Parts: sequence; C-alpha cells; structure tokens
Amino acid sequence: MIPKIWIEKIKFSDNTELTFEPKQITVFVGPNNAGKSATLKEINILTRQKNREGIVVKDFTIKKEGTSEELFNFIKENSIIQITNNPEPHYNGYKYSLYGAAGIKNYWNQENQLSELQPVFINLLSTEERLSIANPPNNISLTKDAVSHPIHFMQKDDSIENKFSEYFQQAFNEDLIVHRNAGNNVPLYIGKRPIPKEGEDRVSIGYLNELEKLPLLHEQGDGMRSFVGVLLSAFISNHNILLIDEPEAFLHPPQARLLGKMLAKDLPSNRQLFLATHSGDFLKGLLEADITNLKIIRIQRQNNINKISTLDNSDIRELWSDSLLRHSNILDGLFHSKVIICESDSDCRFYSAILQSLYESDSNISPDYLFTHCGGKHRVASVVKALKKLNVEIHAILDFDILNDINPLKEIFEECGGNWSSIESDWKIVKSSVDSKRPELETEDLKKELIPLIESTSERIFPQEKIKEINSLLKKVSAWSHAKQVGKSFIPNGQPTQAYQRLIIELEKVGLLVVEVGELESFVKSIGNHGPKWVNDVLIKDLSNDEELKEARNFVKKVIIKARP
Repeated sequence: MIPKIWIEKIKFSDNTELTFEPKQITVFVGPNNAGKSATLKEINILTRQKNREGIVVKDFTIKKEGTSEELFNFIKENSIIQITNNPEPHYNGYKYSLYGAAGIKNYWNQENQLSELQPVFINLLSTEERLSIANPPNNISLTKDAVSHPIHFMQKDDSIENKFSEYFQQAFNEDLIVHRNAGNNVPLYIGKRPIPKEGEDRVSIGYLNELEKLPLLHEQGDGMRSFVGVLLSAFISNHNILLIDEPEAFLHPPQARLLGKMLAKDLPSNRQLFLATHSGDFLKGLLEADITNLKIIRIQRQNNINKISTLDNSDIRELWSDSLLRHSNILDGLFHSKVIICESDSDCRFYSAILQSLYESDSNISPDYLFTHCGGKHRVASVVKALKKLNVEIHAILDFDILNDINPLKEIFEECGGNWSSIESDWKIVKSSVDSKRPELETEDLKKELIPLIESTSERIFPQEKIKEINSLLKKVSAWSHAKQVGKSFIPNGQPTQAYQRLIIELEKVGLLVVEVGELESFVKSIGNHGPKWVNDVLIKDLSNDEELKEARNFVKKVIIKARP
C-alpha cells in the first residue's frame, strides 16, 4: 500500500472550522490582502512543524493512511540512495533528502505534523518554481535512477508525454515533445511533432535534427512555461497535497479558463489541491468541469480576523446553473471588497468613471469596488442571492422607476435583507400618487401626434427615425415614464413626499440606492442621445470639476459612504 496524507480540518482565525475530503479541490477567493496567499503559506509551514498558530490558520488536522514500514518502502523505491560515512544512507528524491530508516519512521509516527517528511507529501508551487520547471533537468538512467524532476516522468513514460502534449495543443496549438537524446539534460521542444521517416525512429539522427529545429520551451514566454509547470506539478508528482498561488499568473483569460477546467477534470484521485486565485476566468474553468469535489472559500479581512464563508457542491451547482453568472463578469465580484450592481453597462461605465475622478483629484487610490450589470432590474435579485452566499457586500443603483412595480422591488429588497412589511405602506402611497398624476399625453393627444407621423410615411420599410419618435411618444402616455425622466420632483407635495423620504431611507439601509434625478441621462441634460452614446459624450467632460456633473459626483459620494464598513 502506498502511504498518503490529507488535511481533514482547518480552523481559521474567525473560529470557522471546515472539513475537507481526501480528493478535493479547494479554491480560496476574496479581495486583495484578505489572506488567500497567506493561507497556503501557513498550511505549508505549519504542516512541517506545528509549533505555533498562523495568522489565518488557527489549527488543523492531518490524516495519515499507511504504516511507517510501508512509508519507508515507498521512500526507498522512489529515491536515489546515497551512501556516505554515516551509519545509514540518505534517501534523496524530488524536493526531499531524508536520513536513515529509523528517522523516516519516527517522522511518520509524529502526531499532526510531518517534520522532514513534509516535502515528500506537500508542495507549495511558487511563481518562480513553476517557471523553472520548464528548464531542462539533468539526464537520468531510465531503468535505474529515481526521478528528481517532473520532466523525468515524461521522459520515462510515452503516455505521459502524449497526454501533456494534448494539453499544450489545446492551450497553444503546438505539440510538446521530450528530447531524450540531448546529452546531459532533457529539454522540451514545442511545435509540430516530427514524424520519423521510413527506417528511422526517435534515436535516428534525421529525426533528432528535425526535432532540434523546433523552439525550446524554456526559451519561450512566461505563459507557456507557467502552464506546463502547473500541470506537471499537479498531475505527475507524488505529492498528496499541492498548494498553488495564482495558477492563472502569466496566462491570457482563455488559457486561464482552460487551465482551471483541466485541473478540475483530470486531477489524480489521490491528490488534494488548494488554490488561491484572483481570476474569474480561472474560477469559471473550475466550475465548467462540473465536478462534485469542488469547494469555494471566500476570505475577507476585518482588522486582524479573516472572515470565512464557503460554497459546497450543492451551492456551486445552483450558482452555476444561472446562465447570467456563467456568461458575465459578475463572479469577479468575489475578488473585490464591494460589488455595485447597475442596470446596464452604460450605468457601470458612468458611475465607475465618476468614482475614479473623485479620487484622482486627490491623488488617492479609489476603493476596491466592482461595478457590474445584470441586463436590467429584473435580474438584480438573483445576482444578490448568488453573491450573498459568499458574503460579498452588495449595493445596487436603480433608476427611479424601480418604484413603479412591487416586483422586482420587493424581491430585491428582501434578498438584500429587508423586511417588505416595513416599507409596504410607504411604497403604496408613493406608487398611487404617481399613478394618479396626469401623463404628458392622453389618448386623444397621442392620436393627434401619431396619425400624421404614420400617414406621412411612404417608405416600404418604416424608418428607424420615426420608430424612435413613436417610442418617445408612447413613453409620454405613462406617468411613470415622465417620472423616470425627472425623478423625485414628480412626487406630489405633502404625504406622498414624506412617504417617499421614509422609503428612500429604508432602501438605502439595505444597500439599494435610487437615482433620484430619474435615470442616468438626467444627470447631464445638455447632452442628447441615450445609453452608450450619451456616456461616450459625457466622459469627454472634466468629470472632476464640470458644474453640470456636480449632482452626479454627490450621488456617487453617497454610494461610497453607504458602501463603507
């Protein structure tokens, strides 16, 4: 039996205690400086010598399987034995050097720590190491020597080389080839794999000449080298636990997503994988694999405490079943301290630009907020529900007409933690006061406007310009369409205004901010158009000082104040 270890439990600094399966992929997400990388480093250090608490990891439990005798036999079979003047030999292998049978067995029998055995079973893959793995290792005797480098696994086994060549082909559209006859080292080449001519094989001079015309992997960019380093470390070393910080480093988004999917689908069954990522693309790759052994842990730092929230498999499946989350950047909110949900991409661009301008004028760094949209107010509640499960702090900016219908307002309010009964009466007063107001155009007025417009049209295809005119007229038939253009000034004085003021306070308490000027375009009425065209024209202005943008700056300042802890 091959001995193995795994981490069964971790207790974090906020006293959250989580359990882990032996064949599980755990991914840590969260804002910068929350403790993701620190968690991996502390696991690596404390499993070697458990003589103190970490900053993030307060306690943990290691489980072992196998006897000390089985361990020693495993070490002996997978090591280069070095005889010295000492009574017992040294056992040297990939990332470890151990002395003597008695010492090896003693380390195995220690409770909840591994001492010198730690590098046999646990590997923290640093950024520098994943790049250097592409460097050619020294050659070994394929029949006698133990492996001392991940490339040796490919050198010894054609099936492993072919498997990794397929991975590389998917990511970079190139083959990955081992040169087994290069002399003192074992380089990897990339390109179209040479085919031996009739009468040749892989040791023939003709084949080797063609192989050596190809580019060397270790002379390529960081992306290619990192991709190979991560996969080799994850799939073919003997480590039971692999810790990787930012596996997506150096990769373009499609390759980061592919790497996540490959790690999730093809990870060996005897391995625990702990990852810390800042990439929504990499996370989506993990989710696309649709595996049952994935755990997502979000870490947030509050003073000296790391707050932990988690999604297990059932939660992940529910989250990933929403097509909106699969095909948008909303999951990027897991990597920010706050998420501001808007109705459209134009809203996001405008508010984000105003936020930047407020801090650029003071030469300060703007807050770590993500502005994202969900294609209209009717999807806001589902986004809030999904991100709340991972304790993401969420705020929403909604146009004035959110007050027009009970849904989605009620659903959003309740998902944000509000109690609808606390605002229902005030909402009804506001709603009925707007409904009762005369619209800009009544039926007869609309007919007078529409009939000449239609009758004056002779084109076979109705012109887009006139379609826009008709849509504009139809909006004037609804009092709420007018209210959306002017905002709170449309609310009648007296009791309706008082109800509106109370309603706005309660909405803001749960993070819902209503655009009180009506809609985005009402912030700058001197510019025509709508949506993206309007935003493009506005962003040319001096966002920090333009007097017409003063109300927009004040609104975004309110967003910042509401979003602060």
